[in-house]
Amino acid sequence: MTPAQLELLLVHGRDPVTGEQLGRAYPTYPSIQERIAKRLGAIDSSFTSEARATEVARITHEEEARGPKTAVSGFDLTFSVPKSVSVLWGLADADTQKRLVEAHHEAVAEVLAFFEREVAVTRAGANARNGAVAQHEVAGVAATAYDHWDSRCGDPQLHTHVVVSNKVRTVYDQKWRSLDSIPIHRSVVAISEHYNAVLADILTQRFGVQWNRRDRGADRNQALEITGVSEELLAEFSNRSREIDIETDRLIEEYAVTYGRRPSPKTIVELRATATIATRPEKELHSLAELTDGWRQRAEALLDAGSTEWARGITTGASAPTLRAEDVPLDLVARIGTQVVGVVGRSAPPGGIGIYGQKHPGRRWSGASPHHGTVKPLWAWSSTQQPRPHCA
Repeated sequence: MTPAQLELLLVHGRDPVTGEQLGRAYPTYPSIQERIAKRLGAIDSSFTSEARATEVARITHEEEARGPKTAVSGFDLTFSVPKSVSVLWGLADADTQKRLVEAHHEAVAEVLAFFEREVAVTRAGANARNGAVAQHEVAGVAATAYDHWDSRCGDPQLHTHVVVSNKVRTVYDQKWRSLDSIPIHRSVVAISEHYNAVLADILTQRFGVQWNRRDRGADRNQALEITGVSEELLAEFSNRSREIDIETDRLIEEYAVTYGRRPSPKTIVELRATATIATRPEKELHSLAELTDGWRQRAEALLDAGSTEWARGITTGASAPTLRAEDVPLDLVARIGTQVVGVVGRSAPPGGIGIYGQKHPGRRWSGASPHHGTVKPLWAWSSTQQPRPHCA
């Protein structure tokens, strides 16, 4: 599939081969300047120059504050491995790096299958007079995936952007409609935890690694990390998180001064999202060879052995016994399920996956073009096949 074909599907909602419109075309909306011009044209001609200038300033401010209105053409599902996995991958030899990436891809593929099976639906009847809306099953989703190796601060951060088209075919009448975004956003925590659990399972079986939970501060959930990857190593390669933490703390203090109380956990999640955007630096593009060389040099002072030898020691443990579903008592499942529901009801994703609704035509897909630096599409995904290499 070519970049032009990807653009047809992911940006314009058209068949990537024939160019045929899939269902209704995405609506277009007036730009900010067009909205301003329309309102300015309605200003009373009897206004004095001073009054008119005041009205122009007010209208301009209101419309710029509203921002552009655009149609959602898809979703960016971002799967990010735990920091300890990124550090281990960044310091390992080339063969181990490849195997770790393969394990990550396998986990992403399994979670995408879960997404198709349990989350992806479309809606019909939104304009019915009685207000009735029905959710319908879809015949899978169309998506493409892109790997990224590093954070915006140059630290190892293995993550994959899975760009999912908003266009889906309804099973019952074969019509093309849009994904229902409500269950997608409601499932963020569940999908994130599912990805983390699947990845941990695969890495444990394949490399014999062990896991433990680490504290990440009073306002964040604990993180599941690989045993043997020290806190010093995690700190060395967490510059981006550190920037976000500092800005989040500042926003929390500002909130407390403004409202006279500490923000709720839900508000803190929102403040952290704001801090993430506010501190986001420009991406710098480097080859994986350059990045790996720099990471190994930085790690030398914190390791007794060489980086690759240390990583080999972590990834050559004995495989742990496999726990099967039937080995877990049903009363334990029910008890843990109750606890999980209580936690995820007030939680945000702990870092495994973020889901972002992308818009057309105001913003382009993050990493959606293989011409952006060294990022290339890795696989095309559909409900009828496993991920396959994608030809750029």
